[in-house]
Amino acid sequence: MQGVVVKSTGSWYRVRSHDGNYFKCRIKGKFRIQGLKSTNPISVGDQVKLSLEGEDYLITEILDRRNYIIRKSVNLSKQVHIIASNMDQAFLIITLASPATTIGFIDRFLVTAEAYQIPVYLVFNKIDLYDEFDREYHDQIAEMYTNAGYKCIEVSALNQQNLKSLTELMKDKVTLLSGHSGVGKSTLVNAIDSNLNLETQQVSEAHQKGMHTTTFAEMFELAFGGFIIDTPGIKGLGLVEMEDSELADYFPEMRALKGKCKFHNCMHINEPKCAIKDAVEAGLIHPVRYDSYLTILEDDGGQYRESKYH
Repeated sequence: MQGVVVKSTGSWYRVRSHDGNYFKCRIKGKFRIQGLKSTNPISVGDQVKLSLEGEDYLITEILDRRNYIIRKSVNLSKQVHIIASNMDQAFLIITLASPATTIGFIDRFLVTAEAYQIPVYLVFNKIDLYDEFDREYHDQIAEMYTNAGYKCIEVSALNQQNLKSLTELMKDKVTLLSGHSGVGKSTLVNAIDSNLNLETQQVSEAHQKGMHTTTFAEMFELAFGGFIIDTPGIKGLGLVEMEDSELADYFPEMRALKGKCKFHNCMHINEPKCAIKDAVEAGLIHPVRYDSYLTILEDDGGQYRESKYH
């Protein structure tokens, strides 16, 4: 029997079979994905094979993954944690305040998704809270990412504003929802499909940071067709499985120019006749995005570090 992992708690897994039944499963033996040292060998979204041994359903095999999103393990720097796998697209939920999502975090998520060919939509939530300054700042950020090739969507989960544009994109697809704690992922899911009724919490007034309500990634079936993967709030993303020479490939606006540099191994830092640096000077590549590129290159310690731009 085959199915998809819809919830993982570390020792037990909930698997949805292809005919719509759910099973509580354990792993049979140890799994190690070739070339990937992971703290969780099985993730939500994995296609698996099951067998019944006695009264227990056991996961006996993981089928090949189409893609996955990973982050560095919090405690084990040389290992990674797989957030989810086999998704059609990802929605990165962004808020400009309560709490603020930084440019550095957005760009790291986009680079990670680009590396595994996962389309990303930038979903700006809580637009009902905008004042005049917020609106101006939002427009600048949205223009920067639109010019880089990303689609930006404005929503208010609280007021159920512009949610139809999301449901149309999500229909019959597997969509990952990610972002910091407190950006309103669970509230947004509940507004999209009231049958789900996920737990929500308010943002901490003292620190303007979200409090974790989702402790494990979980996949939910949507009433209008498709699936959504709700993930724990991510504080930072350490990039792994990536060479410095590849990084520009994961900035779409840089990738388009990479072959036009004088040197084929150009790192776009100090080299002469660099097409990417020239594009920054000409205003074709936003300097904030270029700064993110340099910041990621410098960050070989694996810890998330803010860009100088906020």
